[in-house]
Amino acid sequence: MSAREFVDTNVLVYAEDARDADKRARARDLVGRLMREGRGVVSLQVLQEFFAVATRKLGMDPESARRRLLLYSRFEVIDLSLVDLFAAVDLHLLHGVSFWDGLIVRAALNGNCRTLHSEDMQGGRVIEHLTIENPFAATG
Repeated sequence: MSAREFVDTNVLVYAEDARDADKRARARDLVGRLMREGRGVVSLQVLQEFFAVATRKLGMDPESARRRLLLYSRFEVIDLSLVDLFAAVDLHLLHGVSFWDGLIVRAALNGNCRTLHSEDMQGGRVIEHLTIENPFAATG
């Protein structure tokens, strides 16, 4: 089986955001590929953040946002524990990521992912066995 890949909140948000057609297309391609291949992973935090952003910033009605959550929950969903909370603090201290990004990194590590797709963290950076990739970075 191929390596597992973690999807950050911003990817899910861009998949629903009509304001940037290029990012929307890239996000939808990535999400669709990971769903077809059964290799996508998210965390409960990602799903929570998606609902908040979709309803507040994208103006999506709560029923539609709930339907999207049902779709995105087809990925494996990682839930963190108290131990993970402290591990995220340690990631913040050791690697200089924000606390919230530390929670995302910890969830991706717990999900045994090799790649974390995020626009919000430094693309190309490696933390333990996890490589951060910006799916919206210019290519070529």
